[in-house]
Amino acid sequence: MSEIGNSGPEKKRIGTNRVGAAAKRSWKPIALILLFIVVAYYPVGMFMINNIEDDVDFTPSGENVVAGGSKAVDMMAGLIDREINVNRWTANDPFFMPSAALDNMPNYQQGVISALARFSFELTDQIGRTRGSSQTDPDLQEAAGLLQYSGTKWAWDPSISWLPTAASEEQYEKARKSLIKYNQRLAAGNAVFEKRADNLLATLDRIALDIGSSTAAIDQHIDENAGSFIDFKADDLFYDIKGQSYGYYMILKSLAQDYETLIKERELGNAWAQMLSSLKSVIELNPIVVVNAAPDSQFLPNHLAAQGFYVLRARAQLQEISNILLK
Repeated sequence: MSEIGNSGPEKKRIGTNRVGAAAKRSWKPIALILLFIVVAYYPVGMFMINNIEDDVDFTPSGENVVAGGSKAVDMMAGLIDREINVNRWTANDPFFMPSAALDNMPNYQQGVISALARFSFELTDQIGRTRGSSQTDPDLQEAAGLLQYSGTKWAWDPSISWLPTAASEEQYEKARKSLIKYNQRLAAGNAVFEKRADNLLATLDRIALDIGSSTAAIDQHIDENAGSFIDFKADDLFYDIKGQSYGYYMILKSLAQDYETLIKERELGNAWAQMLSSLKSVIELNPIVVVNAAPDSQFLPNHLAAQGFYVLRARAQLQEISNILLK
């Protein structure tokens, strides 16, 4: 009788235990799936987003190209469009985006924009005005200011304001539209693009100074860090300068079309081609891992030193072109 009396509660307890065990078993695959998603989210997302686009045959298209405008300005607009609209702008991605864990692509993109920003100053101060005392072009001035905006600003930055702020790509998009407006006015004969030797000379000198500062950064980094077992900053500098060199290569390649007559008159064709070839050598350096070994190492390379050699060569060739323009 006692067995019969206890059978109800006992069966209930056993049934409850079985339900609990079944519930635990049912959660295990769900937990594993969630763990897999979390673990795979960053590497898979990084792989899908990462794109260091260094195609030297890239040509702008669509609204970025204005018939009768400057080829260099077309290229600027096209490169901005590619990096913020076609590719993802990654330098300001927040921590919850997988691309926030990337470092080579963000540094490369910022290097490209830094070259465009530097050249935009020369457009505003030299090429886009008749003389130094004349008024600066409002669209070029607007673009030059916007391209100076930090590439790491997201839509919300509490260090600036608790309210939403302008994201980097929003500012660069405005700069692109200002460049297109300038080129449209130029094609209509309502803007200036001076094709004098002194304007080109001043522009090339500024570019040479800018890439010269990059070689100084390489020299300092090698001096302070070469031979370190782990150097997590070497690839940041390497890809920043690679992006800068790519930006200048594409601009100078297009600028040769804008100044085609002057380059032919001064017989600068060979010197210009050699300078572009040196910049292209910088762009083509593509190590799997950027190594900052001792410069005299027998076994490991120093990719920053190799990069610096070609950058210095391009700088020297820019100065040679400037010397020819002075004559």
